[in-house]
Amino acid sequence: MFQNRPGVFLGLAVGIALVTAILAYNWFQKQRQQAPQVVEQQVMTFEGVTIAVASTDMAWGTPITKEMIREVPFPEESLPVGYFKKLEDLKGRVLLSHVKRNEPILESKLAPIDIKTGGVTAVLDPSKRAMAVKVNEVVALPGFIKPGDRVDIMVTFANGKKGQITKTALENMKVLAIGTQMERVVESEKPVPVKIITFEVTLIEAEKLAMASNGGQIRLALRSPLNIAVKKTRGATFNDLQASYQAAPPKKAKKKLRERVEVIKGSATSVLKF
Repeated sequence: MFQNRPGVFLGLAVGIALVTAILAYNWFQKQRQQAPQVVEQQVMTFEGVTIAVASTDMAWGTPITKEMIREVPFPEESLPVGYFKKLEDLKGRVLLSHVKRNEPILESKLAPIDIKTGGVTAVLDPSKRAMAVKVNEVVALPGFIKPGDRVDIMVTFANGKKGQITKTALENMKVLAIGTQMERVVESEKPVPVKIITFEVTLIEAEKLAMASNGGQIRLALRSPLNIAVKKTRGATFNDLQASYQAAPPKKAKKKLRERVEVIKGSATSVLKF
């Protein structure tokens, strides 16, 4: 009996392995026969209103063409005031302010519909004028002043026997355009480029600017867009410059006041000083 024990164990092991293999085979067969599960994906749909936006950066005074704008969906609850739905409604309109790429085109950023030409006339205030002044590279602050900026205009001119004086003639002036034109200073020489800056002015400001450009030397001071204050000054002379580097005059010693006391003794009178 004990001699057949190894054969019995071997038979049991083979039987167990055979049963396990059959069960595993049947399980794999059932998995193959089952239909694959379809996972439904919920597609998020964006519902909104189609509006016109800029497809590129655009500067003020630019007439809009079809290539400059495109249509994009926009949330209906967040629609900006004055938006446009159709590109055809914007064709030929002129921008009054700079517009960045993907920024909605609004009615408030456009010139009146009857203005079809771009440039300075499109962005000019109807109650004001555009006046150009010739300046040099230093006065023009190359790389700093650009259309839309605000500057103060100072002029230096002769002040009779007192020498020269520098006065702020105009403050918070709007720059409309900056350009360059060729000018011949001397007939025998070649033309040289000259900077031209165009300002938006009232009629009175135009008169002052004309006098400043013809009768003196102009300087421009760039203002912060947050600073709209206007401050009147009396101007600066050479004496003011010299005084700014002088030491303060020594203070004079105050004289001590002497007190007088009149003493009366009977019919005699005397005066005592302290």
